[in-house]
Amino acid sequence: MTTDTDEPTLTIDELAARAGVTVRTVRFYGTKGLLPPPVIGPRRVGHYGREHLGRLALIEELQHQGMTLAAIERYLQHLPPDLSAHDLAIHRAVVASWAPDTVETVTREELERRAGRPLADADVERLAAMNVVSRDGDALRVDAGLLRLGVELLDVPLSQETILAARTTLIEHSRTAAHELSRLLRDAVAERDPGDVKSLSAHMHPLVVQALLTTFQRSLKEELREWLDGDGGRVTGDG
Repeated sequence: MTTDTDEPTLTIDELAARAGVTVRTVRFYGTKGLLPPPVIGPRRVGHYGREHLGRLALIEELQHQGMTLAAIERYLQHLPPDLSAHDLAIHRAVVASWAPDTVETVTREELERRAGRPLADADVERLAAMNVVSRDGDALRVDAGLLRLGVELLDVPLSQETILAARTTLIEHSRTAAHELSRLLRDAVAERDPGDVKSLSAHMHPLVVQALLTTFQRSLKEELREWLDGDGGRVTGDG
């Protein structure tokens, strides 16, 4: 298990079980540089944490998109080496967005396996409020592209109302950005052959999404830095 301080406390067997892969796969990814090395504890036992789980989930998503191991290796090499588990979950959500929407019907047990953790009834209700899952009789319909991010949000100390308001804001602004970018690309390729346009669109989609993610992350960091440096981030009194 992992602690509240996110110390790496998973053995390689526990990590493999949580990620749904074999121990041999974990070791192979380690030798290829796809996973950072574990923290060596007493008796020379390696310990893994949430970041390793996040990278394994991202690798799995990249494989689902049809990327070869060599392509996955190149993709991971371009990521910052100190990404948190939350950052990795965002990247996984971005990768999942490259493909058409995927909604699958699963059992409660399968949902927990994919989430990588037990889910209380309240957790499932929160995921349903975020439109990550919906009930289908005794089964559950899950948006595979949003599941990992939704599970990460379960641990965020914000009210459900705040999370839903943030989701609405993101959707509205992302649609505006998508509309403007689509218009620019459409005007740029207006005279091209339809086959070339389709090929260019498939090539540009992941690049544009990655650019939007990077730009947004930097802008959000600047906004948070300004807030924390101003009155909004100061703690007064005994707080």
